[in-house]
Amino acid sequence: MPREDPKTGGEVLEKPKEKTKRPEMFKVVLLNDDYTTMEFVVHVLRSVFNKPEQEAYRIMMQVHIHGRGICGSYTYEIAETKVSTVHEMARDNGFPLRATIEEG
Repeated sequence: MPREDPKTGGEVLEKPKEKTKRPEMFKVVLLNDDYTTMEFVVHVLRSVFNKPEQEAYRIMMQVHIHGRGICGSYTYEIAETKVSTVHEMARDNGFPLRATIEEG
């Protein structure tokens, strides 16, 4: 017995398109302290966040003057890894430098 296709009334059946949602982004923020040297902060910004010399210096000055500086915006997992790397580098070099993750 032949199988009949569903009648569409002349319409074309389409597969619904899947909508992909961009991942939520999180800011990594460096926090100022009275002990971490400016040179070390620039080193962290260049090595962990791949910032060029001038941008690393600008962010370091934001941290120094305003108490905090945004290093970049990443997916949560990448932001978390960068914060952990900053804390590990700071600890290994005897500095109390801290970084946090913020939404947005």
